[in-house]
Amino acid sequence: MKTISDIDVNVLAALRKGTVIPAQPLALDENRKFSPRYQRALCRYYIDAGVGGIAVGVHSTQFEIRKPEIGLFEPVLKQTAGFIDEWSERTGRKILKVNGICGRTEQALYEAEFASSCGYDAGLLSMSAFANSSVDEMLEHCRKVAQVMPVIGFYLQPSVGGRILPYEFWREFAEIDNVVAIKMAPFNRYCTLDVVRAVAESGRDITLYTGNDDNIAVDLLTAYEFAGKKMQIKGGLLGHWCCWTRKAVTLLEEIHSIVDNGGDVPAELLTRNVQITDCNAAFFDPRNQFAGCIPGIHEVLRRQGLLQGTWCLNPAEVLSPGQSEEITRVHDAYPHLHDDEFVRANLEKWLSD
Repeated sequence: MKTISDIDVNVLAALRKGTVIPAQPLALDENRKFSPRYQRALCRYYIDAGVGGIAVGVHSTQFEIRKPEIGLFEPVLKQTAGFIDEWSERTGRKILKVNGICGRTEQALYEAEFASSCGYDAGLLSMSAFANSSVDEMLEHCRKVAQVMPVIGFYLQPSVGGRILPYEFWREFAEIDNVVAIKMAPFNRYCTLDVVRAVAESGRDITLYTGNDDNIAVDLLTAYEFAGKKMQIKGGLLGHWCCWTRKAVTLLEEIHSIVDNGGDVPAELLTRNVQITDCNAAFFDPRNQFAGCIPGIHEVLRRQGLLQGTWCLNPAEVLSPGQSEEITRVHDAYPHLHDDEFVRANLEKWLSD
């Protein structure tokens, strides 16, 4: 069993303080085959951008990697862990390695055990497979997985495979040993409040992360108080932060400075929050029920040279009509939000052997 105490002390401190954890895409070539060179380049990009962790085997990495006929789950997790470790050693910057955990209990335990054997620190636990299960069944599942490795709870929005999880679920979930954090991504303020209140009332040391791509900056700026306990969402584990990542790191640093010093929130930062949401709409394609969300982030990275194309394992998963034009619009409208210059200065190094 791997526990929270097994996580490197500096890596755990960064997680507790709050950090940027991008949900890493899957690098494919024109034949829809895994491209280790570009997967490695993405790892190097994220580490050099200043992230505190990388999440692999999650939605952005494409759930199809788990299909037996594709057979990429083990190769992608194992090789990516190696890429992270290699660049971390070269740069002297250890980061948190997060693996996605999906499926019913048998599948989830296999995924947790394999990822743990590859050196991953914590598992992001999806409850999508329990759409019709009781709260008690879900909690028992979570307890079993937490006996393998540290767990990050995951509140996924219903429109992309999640379900409404009541306050009672989160209140009991917070009592499970080996829960290190919770990612809240219901895209719903009421549901987000349920999680924050449940953790506050539990009194447990569980770090809150936003996954609400539609409200990133305000989630991080907002102070909560329940039962006399003040709570803050510390960082983000986001698909949105897998591109333009250097600017995500500087944004979080800016927000931490404001929160730590008790300063007033600049009006400009609230305006920037809306601009970030506008960018997310272009990347994630909510107007088409998020059909183009993975090709959208691929397109952003492709334009920078960090991916070769927008190919997905599912050939039907492509950019939606007009999505490319929307990505161009937000790129040109908000030059202060992209990190093109940073990528241009380092791309050759990241792609080299």
